[in-house]
Amino acid sequence: MNWFTQLFTEPSVAQAVIMYALVIASGIALGKVKFFGISFGITWVLFIGLLFSYFGITINKETEHFVKEFGLILFVYAVGLQVGPGFFASLKKSALGNNALAASVVLIGVIITLVFFYISGNHIAIMAGVMSGAVTNTPGLAAAQAAVKDLQVTGVDNSTITLAYAVAYPFAVIGIILSLILLKKILRINIDDERELHRKLNFIQSNRPLSVHIKLENKQLIGQPVRMIFKMLNEPVIISRMFHNGSIITPTPDTVLSEGDVMQFVASKKLMEKIKLLVGTESEMNLRTEPSSNLLSRQIVITRKEITHKRLGDIPEIQHETLTITRIKRAGIEMVANGNILFQLGDTVTVVGTEDSVKQFTAVVGNSLKRLEAPDLGPIFMGIVLGVILGSIPFYIPSIPIPVKIGMAGGPLIIALFLSRFGNHLYLNNYTTNSANLIIRELGIALFLASVGLSSGHNLAAAFSNGSGYRWIVMGITITMVPLLVMGIVASKFFRKTYFEICGLLAGACTDPPALAFALKMAGNDIPSSTYATVYPLTMILRILAAQLLILFFT
Repeated sequence: MNWFTQLFTEPSVAQAVIMYALVIASGIALGKVKFFGISFGITWVLFIGLLFSYFGITINKETEHFVKEFGLILFVYAVGLQVGPGFFASLKKSALGNNALAASVVLIGVIITLVFFYISGNHIAIMAGVMSGAVTNTPGLAAAQAAVKDLQVTGVDNSTITLAYAVAYPFAVIGIILSLILLKKILRINIDDERELHRKLNFIQSNRPLSVHIKLENKQLIGQPVRMIFKMLNEPVIISRMFHNGSIITPTPDTVLSEGDVMQFVASKKLMEKIKLLVGTESEMNLRTEPSSNLLSRQIVITRKEITHKRLGDIPEIQHETLTITRIKRAGIEMVANGNILFQLGDTVTVVGTEDSVKQFTAVVGNSLKRLEAPDLGPIFMGIVLGVILGSIPFYIPSIPIPVKIGMAGGPLIIALFLSRFGNHLYLNNYTTNSANLIIRELGIALFLASVGLSSGHNLAAAFSNGSGYRWIVMGITITMVPLLVMGIVASKFFRKTYFEICGLLAGACTDPPALAFALKMAGNDIPSSTYATVYPLTMILRILAAQLLILFFT
């Protein structure tokens, strides 16, 4: 039976696989258990890894280092692919204010960290670990460890930094959620009133296309072709159906307008007001439910690669007189169709037309969901290559002895953000289903946390025996809650943000998925996720840079 004992105790490939599998499986199982209504989720993988290491389990160092870095890359890259489209779509009038608030949360946290650094006498690298744990930012921990290694810092090792992070982390999860609850009390928020406020503001629907039936009342348009309306508006607008001379049709730009026509317009809310001024008032007729209509409305998914990377207006196979493409939904963002849009795999297209034209359109674009179940791994790994290259580029800052790098966490994240939005222009298909993205993301963070735990637990007892662990907890809670409470009040009083927006913003500022899940459950809608996606990428980069710069400037 010696072989069996050696399989678990002597470093080897088989032993590494077994230990990682046991740590991750045990951690995920415990992550489903709630304590006082709060679950630490996959963070338990870190704690189980620490426990294994504490009892003497060791892994080959080269294997451990590779798995840790590769897991981190998979995690941040998958996150970038997921939030990228929403991030760029949110870069509008509110994005600057939201990101300024999130950056202020980071700045206040750094200032508090420096205060504790001078008061406590702890090494700045340890304080960077406490700060990263206090905001549940695992890539920040990786950045701090990389900076210590690159600078060859003496007097502290990466295992101690990890312990500081691990001690602060669980209390940070609680502290972030507790901050949201305290803000609810401080701001005197009534959840039902808040939901009603958002309904009145039409907050959720404000950026989505509206569908309105309008009767032609402008006599100057009678006898003119439909294209005259498009020319006068000069903005993306669709007429999906039209009651014309007693029949319901899908109009072409050359259809001549007649008195009594009723058109179903699809356009943004702002543009719809201009359409009413130009064409006429809303009609009580509903062309979608008229029994005399032979038009169908269908949602069809783009699954054929041959259709992607082309302007919608340049694809003759989808041009039909009896079919109109009205909307395109991509990564949760819905937009009015126009000839300049490029189809991407996974786009959900709403079309209106006759049964035959809809069938022809479906045959051209695919609508075979099975094709999308297997992700195209080639572009994903090509993106990872670009991300590692970007993360390895040295940036020289005056008075700093070594160049700054955004590292394995920052580079892949930035590349993934851009490729998720613009990859189709480079013929790189980065589409993944939600389930595939989730598997990549969870596998990556699980491997990283297991590696961090397995490399650091042997010093766990020493951290609390000398009292350091307790001090790290107090400092971590302060770094967690003070910036959130301060900026939450500022966001409400001076920026007029609603409570649901603030919850998403603060969760994103801490890059904390459990806090976002808590906010979404409380809100009962997807409002927090909008501000979360807006601030998450910038905050992630700032957290990584902050951990590095603290060590570079104060070592």
